[in-house]
Amino acid sequence: MTRLLIIGGSDAGISAALRAHEIDPRAEISVLLADAYPNYSICGLPFYLSGETPDHRQLAHRTAFDGIDILTNHRAVVIHPVGKRVDVVRGANGRAETMRYDHLIIATGAVPVRPQGLPGLDLPGVYGLHTMADSFAVHHHLTTGEARSALIVGAGYIGVEMADALRHRGIDVTLVSHTDPVFPSVDPSFGRLIGEELSRHGVRVVAGCTVERIEAAGNRRGLTVSGSGGFAATADLVLVATGVRPDTTLAATAGIALGPSGAIRVTQRMETTIPGIGAAGDCVETWHRILQRPVYLPLGTTAHKQGRVAGENAVGGERSFAGSVGSQTVKVFELAIARTGLCEAEARTAGFDPVTLEIETWDHKAYYPGAHKLRIRVTGDRRTGRLLGAQILGHWRSEVSKRIDVFAAALFHGMGVEDLNDLDLSYTPPFSSPWDPVQMGAQAWMSAVKTGADKSFTADRPTNLEKGTQHESP
Repeated sequence: MTRLLIIGGSDAGISAALRAHEIDPRAEISVLLADAYPNYSICGLPFYLSGETPDHRQLAHRTAFDGIDILTNHRAVVIHPVGKRVDVVRGANGRAETMRYDHLIIATGAVPVRPQGLPGLDLPGVYGLHTMADSFAVHHHLTTGEARSALIVGAGYIGVEMADALRHRGIDVTLVSHTDPVFPSVDPSFGRLIGEELSRHGVRVVAGCTVERIEAAGNRRGLTVSGSGGFAATADLVLVATGVRPDTTLAATAGIALGPSGAIRVTQRMETTIPGIGAAGDCVETWHRILQRPVYLPLGTTAHKQGRVAGENAVGGERSFAGSVGSQTVKVFELAIARTGLCEAEARTAGFDPVTLEIETWDHKAYYPGAHKLRIRVTGDRRTGRLLGAQILGHWRSEVSKRIDVFAAALFHGMGVEDLNDLDLSYTPPFSSPWDPVQMGAQAWMSAVKTGADKSFTADRPTNLEKGTQHESP
């Protein structure tokens, strides 16, 4: 009987345990969880704090784990690869014990990046947002105090989502972004539109500003935040959302090799450099299908897939992780923003000859009520015509997320931009057009490259396809 021990009970760890039990129901599977919240959706925390998901228990992906021993409040402190054992601190009293394994999977995830040299991070009223405990602390402040204003440091995914969440509660929000425009995960033209959407909903956006100090507000209640360019603002609470890094202390101490990003180096079988120890999730490198090399790309969807592979192989399977193309999506007030593959700058750095074309078109036939404009950016290689990436921005009801999935599937299979026109995509006037907007973007890209118009293309002036294409039927 295989004794499988998994360190970490979030997406990757639970996926590994479930798959291992499915493949070998006789395996003895234990999951060490540092807190009491197995398999909770950390991505759902902004919606819990906004009040849209009022019960935090709804964030649990599942609550039943048949055949799996979930050991809550068990913190792994040392891995001994030679003896195949792990030292564990158990419960609030800190009682130490040792657990043995035949196969070990490390799924320790990521930890928040704390801005180095920023005074005031430990003051009351300053919060991160990465764990259930973090969310409870923020929720308590919001519901029992007199919080009327908040300042968010960082304008990535968590930052913009929390700006939305706090405005939903009627709180005044200031969002401070080191980059200009906000949300550097997408191209600047989209970042500017996201900034406009935030401002339209009452968020004070301060872009291109480095926060330098957080301090008590003196005679006034709350906290004062100051930064470059003379920026200063006072708020009742401060959220620091400046990214994450892989949590690899356990692995490194055990002698497991890390990659250049500081994440655990793994094979596509999710094996580490020490036999009998696998790893998966936000603590590991991810194989990128377009770049054909490992990168650090912490995503919940990727963690689930990697965990499934690691769990299957831990009980004798022969599965490989196929890789990621970096598909991501976010909702900010009325907008949905999604990306997959490479942005133009990333593609150029990787050695491609990228061309990016942006179009604006309707999400469905304009004569059917409720049509919304979509902006679609298609990036492809000028020399080969290969699709390299795409970004979409539009109303959150415009199937932005599902349309980016069409691009993601094409990227996964190495398709060219022109190949998108051959896809048999569904159509009815309330949902699309005979040529879906995805295909309109591909056609515009091909036309620009073939005529040389791409050389004078400006991202801030998208090609307008409001009237559709010549081949559309009623």
